Amino acid sequence: MKAYLLLILAAIFYAGNLIVGKPVTQEIPPITLSFFRYLIAALVIFPIGYREWKNNRILWKKEWKAILSLSISGLVLFNIFVYLALNYTTSINAGIVEASTPIFTLLLTFILFKERVTRMQLLGVFISLFGVFVVITKGSLEVIMSLEVNIGDLIMLLAMITWAVYSIFIKQHTWKFPTYGALLVMSVVAIIIFIPLTWIEFNSWSEITWSWNVVLGLLYLGIFPSLIALVAYNKGVQAIGPSRASIFLNLIPVFTMIGAVIFLKEQLTFIQVGGAFLVIFGVLITNRVNIRKKQGMRV
Repeated sequence: MKAYLLLILAAIFYAGNLIVGKPVTQEIPPITLSFFRYLIAALVIFPIGYREWKNNRILWKKEWKAILSLSISGLVLFNIFVYLALNYTTSINAGIVEASTPIFTLLLTFILFKERVTRMQLLGVFISLFGVFVVITKGSLEVIMSLEVNIGDLIMLLAMITWAVYSIFIKQHTWKFPTYGALLVMSVVAIIIFIPLTWIEFNSWSEITWSWNVVLGLLYLGIFPSLIALVAYNKGVQAIGPSRASIFLNLIPVFTMIGAVIFLKEQLTFIQVGGAFLVIFGVLITNRVNIRKKQGMRV
């Protein structure tokens, strides 16, 4: 139950990324934005993670490949792809592609590790995916028929694949590391990778308008999705595995919808409520199957 609550919390903060971060993505190019996110995250985590980093310097050197893999997949590539995709595709298209993450995670774990996937798991995944589809299309046939695959959708697809890879790396490696020390090291590694990459966007820096909304948005992105949500998601993956944990990402469109009603004063429809129910029902089915399997093993 603690793992499920952590994963739900992570989904809430990631949904906040879509609500709060949208104006920021319009002002700051993707690589530069990702760089500032983890610069803020590193500064915030430094007072907490410094002692763990200092006491485990031999561990970081020994496991440098794992740290590098986690940083590149989950912090660097994923964020660059997401922000780049939002420059070319609609939120509807991006949301549908984002909901495909559990499918990629299940496929990768099956192909790489021969992890068994039950029919009930697949049923839960597809019910949840259908719920996400209903929510983001508002049940409108006109909206569904007008969807077009473009370069942004393909880039978003790459983002979801990198997140699935990151989830698998978490399950394999993060149990070795102290939580806050690992986040500090991963953030610093990501910053080092971002520094030369930001020069690609050098010509766009002069066009950035540093308003208070942009600054506050950056602070949110650097603290909540980049740090707190990452801790919650990592611990959830450690507890229940990448395949089941990634299904909770289907809740992101639901929480985005709730946030839009509260903060943007949008009207909630019966179609949206029905879609939200399907998403949550699919998540519960998938995890209920695994709970029963664990109880059977204990007996």
